[in-house]
Amino acid sequence: MSGGLVIAAPASGSGKTVLTLGLLRRLARSGRRIASAKTGPDYIDPSFHAAASGAPCLNLDPWAMRRETLAGLVAGLEAGAERILCEGVMGLFDGAGTAAAGSTADLAAATGWPVVLVLDLRGQAASAAALLRGFVEHRADVSVAGVILNRVGGERHRALAEAAIAKALPELPILGAVPRLPEIALPARHLGLVPAGEHADLDAFLDRAAELVAGHLDLDALLRLARPSRLGPAAPPSPLPPLGQRIAVARDAAFAFLYEATLAGWRRAGAELLFFSPLADEAPAAAADAVYLPGGYPELHAGRLATSRRFRAGLRAAAERGAPVFAECGGYMAIGEGLIDGAGERHQMAGLLPLVTSFAAPRLHLGYRALRLLDASPLGPAGARFRGHEFHYARIVAEGPGTPLFETADADGAPLGAAGLRRGSVGGSFLHLVDRA
Repeated sequence: MSGGLVIAAPASGSGKTVLTLGLLRRLARSGRRIASAKTGPDYIDPSFHAAASGAPCLNLDPWAMRRETLAGLVAGLEAGAERILCEGVMGLFDGAGTAAAGSTADLAAATGWPVVLVLDLRGQAASAAALLRGFVEHRADVSVAGVILNRVGGERHRALAEAAIAKALPELPILGAVPRLPEIALPARHLGLVPAGEHADLDAFLDRAAELVAGHLDLDALLRLARPSRLGPAAPPSPLPPLGQRIAVARDAAFAFLYEATLAGWRRAGAELLFFSPLADEAPAAAADAVYLPGGYPELHAGRLATSRRFRAGLRAAAERGAPVFAECGGYMAIGEGLIDGAGERHQMAGLLPLVTSFAAPRLHLGYRALRLLDASPLGPAGARFRGHEFHYARIVAEGPGTPLFETADADGAPLGAAGLRRGSVGGSFLHLVDRA
């Protein structure tokens, strides 16, 4: 029977992503039917998972997703694989708002999947046992079923930590001890890791990570910890309504932030997806009755987008014939009038909305968002509610005049005011939608 595991850690930066990638690559190369998931809102880590395993990675978000959506996604994963490895986010108990909702622990509690904790041993040895005991005992509905010792300094360091853990938690299996290897690391930029598609030597990196886990972890013992989800059978989910029957979807290095569950849901609803690359100066298909521009890194490619005449003309033509054009975050920036890059240079964008954004003085905007649609659109009737998130460094220099798209609140329900713009069939905001509420 298929089952899942959650790979988590006490804090960000503990090395859980590299170890998860190594496990996925090793298990996939050994012929195992392995699937992967990522806790919470994240576009970049799933692209590495997919490269490592050869299969799409799904986001599982206990805050932004309805229970039926979560159950449907988990059921699909368990139906198609022997084991599911779900990478956590931040520290095990870190979530949104004052209630820390949406944490990796919340997902583990909802699914019943056991947690394997990646414990970074830098700067500690026997003290790790006290930290580990706290994580094991903190929540009765979360099962910490094993531990991986990471960044171990040597045999003496490993022995001290293992002895202390065995004394404090004699029933907890230590699944392996991974040495410090500075060369096993991934480069990052302002929204997280540099996306997988931009790594020329990604396969070599994944193979090194696979060798690392194969040489230092007990893979069979780890896989035996997996358990079936307690969510039970569920229908395949459709998180968001399709924007049309034939949806032109921008997808390239500038527009890479797409959720697999959204695209799959649109296909199940009967929509045809027509992908195009703005960076290759491709226009959305003339046959499309809707256009979707997701988030990504338009700020890194603003000069090319400004000279992509066919792309911009195609967007304008879609808007003029009344096709819905919906844009999120980076896509929202691209349908505005101008984008100012980090050097202060302004680039002309598509001009569908009165919007100018800037990276000249970046400021982080981050958090879960509850949304209410202010007017009827392809997303639903006025008042339709959604959940999503915001994560960007761009500032709005000018926005409007125009009609706001959403009314928003944070994870605690505190009002944040209106967000986004709508003009005719064109609408967008800095928010990423995950699911209906």
